Amino acid sequence: MQWADVIGDATLKDLPYKIELNRYGQIIMTPHWPIHSEIQSILQEELSHRLTGGRAVQEYAIQTSSGIRVADVVWRSDERWRTIRSAGVAPAPIAPEICIEVQSRSNTDEEMAEKRTLYFEAGALEFWLCSESGQLRFFDPDGEHPRSGLVPSFPVRIEV
Repeated sequence: MQWADVIGDATLKDLPYKIELNRYGQIIMTPHWPIHSEIQSILQEELSHRLTGGRAVQEYAIQTSSGIRVADVVWRSDERWRTIRSAGVAPAPIAPEICIEVQSRSNTDEEMAEKRTLYFEAGALEFWLCSESGQLRFFDPDGEHPRSGLVPSFPVRIEV
């Protein structure tokens, strides 16, 4: 299955799950809890207030070396958007500068580590991991850091 097939399938349109594709074209579905959506909104709003010259967006489809992954929240610069848009394909061929995942009960640490690796391979500059309690962890390709290098004013914990 290709990403265009997923996007065009009306039966998948209103599922209450996040849909991704693995490297074999198989659908991966992850259920969403209301807390997950709330955290996504807070992260998007905070990014929008702290950064200019781009946009914070939820549920961003990114082509990775292991299929399509959908970051919970991203921030992409206007420059990177021009690159993504000019490619003319459904998933972004390059990751936004910041890719954020909200780790829910159904996610393992191994899954999050794999996504982090895949986003960096696809061009992300930072990967943030947020727990359901609002605690944030910040990574760049060199490893974990106490704060974001791109948005040092971002809190290490958000109130949900």
